[in-house]
Amino acid sequence: MQIGAYKLTSLVTSTFALDGGAMFGVVPKTLWSKQVEVDDLNRIDMVTRTLLLESKDKKILIDTGNGDKWKPRHKEIFKIELDPYILPQSLAAHGVSVDDITDVICTHLHFDHVGGNTKMEDGKVVPVFPNAKYWVQSENWKLANSPSEKDRASYLAENWTVLAENGMLQILNSERELFDDIKLEIVHGHTLGQQLPIISDGSSTLIYGADLFPMKAHIPIPWVMAYDNEPMRSIAEKKRILPDLLEKDAIIFFEHDPRTIACKLRSSEKGIFGGEDIII
Repeated sequence: MQIGAYKLTSLVTSTFALDGGAMFGVVPKTLWSKQVEVDDLNRIDMVTRTLLLESKDKKILIDTGNGDKWKPRHKEIFKIELDPYILPQSLAAHGVSVDDITDVICTHLHFDHVGGNTKMEDGKVVPVFPNAKYWVQSENWKLANSPSEKDRASYLAENWTVLAENGMLQILNSERELFDDIKLEIVHGHTLGQQLPIISDGSSTLIYGADLFPMKAHIPIPWVMAYDNEPMRSIAEKKRILPDLLEKDAIIFFEHDPRTIACKLRSSEKGIFGGEDIII
């Protein structure tokens, strides 16, 4: 897919699983289990999905997934499987090396979104993309370094400390224009300072759903996660954003949906829902 100056490529970086009840909050299991498969531990299968944007002078990644710095126990808890999805190898299959990446847009610093920022090498944590700038919102940066009891386990400093030490982190202060044809929608319901990249050339528009729209099943307004710090704020953000996306015939890209990469929207008297699936 091409939007403006950018060629878009979708890359799965891992499969994993989280508790279905936590993923759908107050929505009853009798409803959400019709949308997703659930295992005997009440976990639903998910993926981490990165978007690669290539232009003449930039190669940009949006989020980097779970990464490979996991102890066996935690890999088992979250059912993390990396093979055959190792990000550097996936990039190489598309003719892109880790050295080629110019920018990494971190939607937020939860482990399943930025674990692939760094790796272990000779017993030390080092950047995976040595020539990249890593972009994050200041509100999320502050929270990640002083998290609440609720989300402390989701923010792992090993995914960004070395980047800060090497001067690779770029802290944004609510800026919404990042690059040509790329702006940021900043939302706070899931976690403070989450930034959703929007790629648009005026005729075609795609929004990276991150954790406001992690899966197609999360498009309906009330379907928000128990992981959200402020679920009512997430609902208000969806009510604000979805009508504009529908009007623009925009595509929503799903970071965590194992079956649907992206889709357009449809509306009915009952609200706005996921429509035609899109392959990227």
